[in-house]
Amino acid sequence: LPLSAAANLRPGAEQKVVFITARVHPGETPSSFVCQGIIDFLVSHHPIAKVLRDHLVFKIAPMLNPDGVYLGNYRCSLLGFDLNRHWANPSPWAHPTLHGVKELIIDMYNNPKINLEFYIDIHAHSTMMNGFMYGNIFEDEERFQRQAVFPKLLCQNAEDFSYSSTSFNRDAVKAGTGRRFLGGLLNDTSYCYTLEVSFYSYILAGAAPAVPYTEEAYMKLGRNVARTFLDYYRLNSLVEGPLAPTPKTR
Repeated sequence: LPLSAAANLRPGAEQKVVFITARVHPGETPSSFVCQGIIDFLVSHHPIAKVLRDHLVFKIAPMLNPDGVYLGNYRCSLLGFDLNRHWANPSPWAHPTLHGVKELIIDMYNNPKINLEFYIDIHAHSTMMNGFMYGNIFEDEERFQRQAVFPKLLCQNAEDFSYSSTSFNRDAVKAGTGRRFLGGLLNDTSYCYTLEVSFYSYILAGAAPAVPYTEEAYMKLGRNVARTFLDYYRLNSLVEGPLAPTPKTR
């Protein structure tokens, strides 16, 4: 997000990077609305957005599978690949978007001036309700506990986000996903998640009837994901408290 006055974008400055991707599965349209909510908030005049732009660099690839989307595919690319199973060794010919994004992430990871702190891949889920996350399992108990902080904070900000549905795993079937592959590649200060959101509805705490998702509700979840970064970095003392407590993003 270009902002000439931001210290983190000055030549030679160290950068803390948040990398977000979406729509690797073309049929998962809610992921695009969530991603749109994130982008709209980050480029807005909201005071939280300004603080985030001053302290962080956001890299966003909103559509990893444009040919699959164009063709109306549900899960695969033009050549019939599930791109979210090919992060380990993407082909520049068969999986060009994945290959390009992976090369960019590796270049940033190898740059001593860049700290790649978050990777979030946005999906939609066809059977579960609410928004929730998948994270990784690590042998280091402290790293595992630190990984749980962001979804816990998001649960406080987003009424439709469920921490109880959030899980941490290393299922062999998911080894080729962005979250699993990058979780094994990046160092222990990086956190990699899959953000899932229901195709159809969410249940509020203590409420029985399910609430149908709308485009606006998906975008609101995206806005709440964005503002949660401020809570996270305040907790970790990167951002001092320049703002009074603010209400949840509408």
